[in-house]
Amino acid sequence: MVLKTKTFISMLRGINVSGQKKIRMVDLKDLYESLKLTNVRTYVQSGNVVFDSSERDVSKLTKLIESKIEKTFGYPVTVFIRDTKNLKRIINSNPFIIKRNEDTSSLYVTFLYNHSSQSSLSNLDITNNDGDEFHFGGDEIFIFCPSGYGRTKLNNNFFEKKLKIPATTRNWNTVNALYEMAIERK
Repeated sequence: MVLKTKTFISMLRGINVSGQKKIRMVDLKDLYESLKLTNVRTYVQSGNVVFDSSERDVSKLTKLIESKIEKTFGYPVTVFIRDTKNLKRIINSNPFIIKRNEDTSSLYVTFLYNHSSQSSLSNLDITNNDGDEFHFGGDEIFIFCPSGYGRTKLNNNFFEKKLKIPATTRNWNTVNALYEMAIERK
């Protein structure tokens, strides 16, 4: 019996930033393939990978990839995995596009390692003079930064500290590019 595969998108947190936790994308691709993941493609140098797997359990895939990265490269890396259905939902539900049609160059998505509880959301009060805004969408946070992500207080460190869970952020163009890479394989 041949198991049907499913397409996933993984995003690694904190690699190839300021010379830290360097992983070449060709090495990352090889690592994924060594785990019997198929149709592996990487996107830009920040650890975005689209792949197919017969394993459907995201938590098992996450642990498998994280463990292999630590064993191979010698340091832990947090891996965020979404499937194409989840990414499509994110793209179709961004309130900064649907309700206000904001400039996409000011939009970002912060992916949460797991679902944040309602009580931790109350820790997210922020006084903001730059016009930056965020909106929760489940396992992700939609961010609008009119002055750019490099200037916002709504960064990974802010959300990780307040929510006490790992997070990684991608700009809107990257989110869309990853989705396109994933669906073009079908």
